[in-house]
Formats: sequence, structure tokens, C-alpha cells
Amino acid sequence: MRSLSTAGTGMLAQQTNVDVISNNIANMNTTAYKRQRAEFQDLLYQQVSRPGSAAGGPDARAPSGIQIGAGVKTGGVYRIAEQGALTQTSNRYDLAVDGQGYFQVTLPSGETAYTRAGSFQLSDQGELVTSDGYPVQPGIIIPQGAIDVVVSKTGQVQVKLAGDPDLQTVGQLELATFVNEAGLEAMGGNLLLQTAASGQPNVAAPGQPGLGTLSQGFIEASNVNPVSEITALITAQRAYEMNSRVLKTADEMLATSVQLK
Repeated sequence: MRSLSTAGTGMLAQQTNVDVISNNIANMNTTAYKRQRAEFQDLLYQQVSRPGSAAGGPDARAPSGIQIGAGVKTGGVYRIAEQGALTQTSNRYDLAVDGQGYFQVTLPSGETAYTRAGSFQLSDQGELVTSDGYPVQPGIIIPQGAIDVVVSKTGQVQVKLAGDPDLQTVGQLELATFVNEAGLEAMGGNLLLQTAASGQPNVAAPGQPGLGTLSQGFIEASNVNPVSEITALITAQRAYEMNSRVLKTADEMLATSVQLK
């Protein structure tokens, strides 16, 4: 009975759907988190009678045929790169990207990772780093004794030193964009890695064509919509229950056939 395996694939698919939704809800307050959406595909069909095959006469053709599906599978989990709301923190080292682009950070392995989470801090050497201590690229060093730090919308970092009326430029932040942002690999810690699917990064200063600008003293909030996620969760639950009901019905039908004398 095909319905047993078909309903089983439906239950597994909805379980994956709930896994994705639960991760979205869990990251409602994660800085710059991008919600995900599970996408599904139907499985191969058993061709009992192909459409257009001969039927009943030399010129008769089956208009639709008989194709019986085998269920569903998870085709992918897509990351939705929608802009999150900007939340003011008044922390001079908090930076939010308003528009397209990712900050670049250097991992201990030497690899470059990408992030939208601009909750930066200073290391013991005055270097601009992430909350995990990973340096931001290009490297920005804030001199000891700086009484103020100003980051322009185009990423220019300037500091004010005691006794000096003029601002001193200490670096230039850059952003990276990708042809296919959904192809980036999430590694946790608000970090993403380049893959063959994402393509090569296009690196330039904020404000350049195709790139967003920076907002100092702000962070980007998660783009998860709680109402939409709860609605999707209820829909997934109902779909799981219906598939389980199909499984139970098929089992009862098999039991009935076994009891026939």
C-alpha cells in the first residue's frame, strides 16, 4: 500500500518544516538573524499509464494517464535576506548595515567569514573585533586615549584625540556582497562562509553602487516575524496530523484485508 510510505514522507517533511520554524523562533532576538524557509519537492511518480499513450483504438490517446506520486522530500532550506529593523543602542562600536552587504572578519584559521551582526568591541590592542574576538577586515586600530570614535555612512573611521581639534582617520571599513546570498554556509555565531554556490565576494566601501551604508550606534534586529512563524507552525502541525491520519487509515485498511476469510 503506497499510502503508508507516502504519508511517512509527508510526516518527515513536516518535521523538517517544524525544525526550521523552531530555529526561526529561537533566534527572534539574535542580532541580524535572517529567517529561513523550508522548500519541498514531490518525489518520482509511478507511471501506470503515461499521458498520450494509446488507449482503446488506433487514434485514441490517454488524455491524462495514471501517475501515482510517491510523496514529498525537502528540496532545500532557503535563507531570506530581508532587511531587519535597525535598533538604536548608542554604543559607538555598534554598526548596522542599511542595505546590502556583509562585514568581513578573520577567523583563527585565517579564513574570511561574513556577518551582518555589527556588535563590535575593542581588543586589548585597540583592534576592532567581534564579540568572539575575531578581527574585522580591513583591520581597524583605535589609538589609546581616543576620546571619541566616528564612523561615517561610507565606512570611514575617524577618532578624536585629546588636545587635537581635528579628527584623525584610522581606517576604512568595507562590505562584501555575493551574487547568491542564499548560497552562503552558516557556521553559527552569526557568521557565514563563502561556498561555490554563493560565488566570489564583491568587496567595496559602503555606499558604493549595490552596497548599503553604515549606521553607527545601531544594530540590525532579526527579520523573524513572530505572527507569521506561529501561523506557519500551526499549519505544519495540521499537515503532520493529516499525514498521520492517512497512515492510520492505511493501517486499518490493511488490517481489514488480513481479516478477510
